Amino acid sequence: MMNLRQPNANEATGTVNRSRDVVPMSGICTRCLDGCKGSCEIWLSSFRGREVLYPGPFGEVTAGADKNYPIDYSHLNIQGYAVGAKGLPEGTEIGPDTAVFTTVNTETEYGWSKKVKMRLPIFTGALGSTDIARINWEHFAIGAAISGITCVCGENVCGVDPQLERDSKGKVKKSPEMDRRIDVFKKFHEGYGEILVQMNVEDTRLGTAEYVASKHNLDTIELKWGQGAKCIGGEIKVRSLERAIELKKRGYIVLPDPTVKENQAAFKAGAIKEFERHSRLGFVTKEGFLEEIDRLRNIGFKRITLKTGAYSMVELAMAIRYSSEAKIDLLTIDGAPGGTGMSPWPMMNEWGIPTFYLQALAYDFAEKLSKKGMRVPDLAMAGGFSDEPGVFKALAMGSPYFKAVCMGRGLMIPGMVGKNIERWIKEGDLPKTVSKFGNNIEEIFVCYEELKEKYGSRIKEIPMGAVGIYTYTQKFKTGLQQIMAGSRNFRLSTMTRDDLMALTEDAAAVSGIEYVMAARYDEAMGALLD
Repeated sequence: MMNLRQPNANEATGTVNRSRDVVPMSGICTRCLDGCKGSCEIWLSSFRGREVLYPGPFGEVTAGADKNYPIDYSHLNIQGYAVGAKGLPEGTEIGPDTAVFTTVNTETEYGWSKKVKMRLPIFTGALGSTDIARINWEHFAIGAAISGITCVCGENVCGVDPQLERDSKGKVKKSPEMDRRIDVFKKFHEGYGEILVQMNVEDTRLGTAEYVASKHNLDTIELKWGQGAKCIGGEIKVRSLERAIELKKRGYIVLPDPTVKENQAAFKAGAIKEFERHSRLGFVTKEGFLEEIDRLRNIGFKRITLKTGAYSMVELAMAIRYSSEAKIDLLTIDGAPGGTGMSPWPMMNEWGIPTFYLQALAYDFAEKLSKKGMRVPDLAMAGGFSDEPGVFKALAMGSPYFKAVCMGRGLMIPGMVGKNIERWIKEGDLPKTVSKFGNNIEEIFVCYEELKEKYGSRIKEIPMGAVGIYTYTQKFKTGLQQIMAGSRNFRLSTMTRDDLMALTEDAAAVSGIEYVMAARYDEAMGALLD
């Protein structure tokens, strides 16, 4: 039975029902009392209005939708084998002394001709103009760099830069915040992974691509059609009237309109406490897309990637076909429900094709395109991943087209944990959940001495959030090696859909993965009866 989310009350929006009994469809209390002191979403919306659309407090939380879909990756299990070993170095004699899980190669690569290698098949979600990304950038970017994975600098970074300078044509002339983002990653980049900048409609108008190409000589730029968390453009909140007016003058949609006198009066009275900055919707055409790819290549970019969201299967087909014709280096497909920084909570839960279904469609479309003799672009999946079994399932289910998984909160959380542990140590306020492992950095972080040995005196330049991300990725690597070895895959390229089984007939029907009671049945009968 499908377990739907309960509308009208959720921790993300700080709302609860008064009654223990709630109407399932509406989320309204069975007995709605005149005089109730709160606080369901309808109650809170009655005087806080549009604020209740968003998880909060903004800038302090990440939020992921909690709708439980009928089928997800937990409905697949990984096959394990007692014989064989695929992907060991050529010439290796296969046996228990060579087929050891620590020898599993977890590296992957993506790209058309000038490929990017990563030490792990994961990379960060687009960390754009939200406060979470800005405040924690050093932790996220350096953590990605020392872990050998790609870091995506998301949309609108130039556009919201308080120190942005524009030329006479309104194009970006100087963006210290973008400069900081790129320089921080490059400081510890070691040849694995890369930093790439993402562009939406506003970034294209502002000339972000020209700026990062001319000043920073980046190899890769990413176009963005959308994301899994929402089907509208990117959003942030600002708590200053002056800042809201400034962003409106830069061409953004700002709500409530900060230039309207009644909204200014409401802000000064304290009723309006924050403004929303919205990006415009994109409109995709094949001709326009191919022209933009040509333009970006002429600017000097060696690689161009595309990020699309949980739109209908028509837009998915467009993304795959257009990317094929344009020779896109990586297409990242982000499924519902998603969620990292700021998305409307009702939309996050109720729109779009969920990740599992979206990847099943993407694989089907890729197969059809391949059979026509067309090159399928390298693909990555995003939308709710947090651990190595989920990543294994996504890569095996999408084999041979999917090369990596994009992770949002799964890679952000270690950065914030590491940062906070460092702060708690300085303040002498370590919680017991941490102090049981020690009272200083050397005792608490299991990978700290390893990094200290590698970087020497430069270890002081690595923030603890970055150490947290590195520590998490090492756990991820070991866990992935163990799972891969158990399925007798010693490199990612040998993984196939046969390494999975569907636990329900519904999951089998959606994914095309064989049902557990049918998977490898003929081979089993051969072993049993021949």
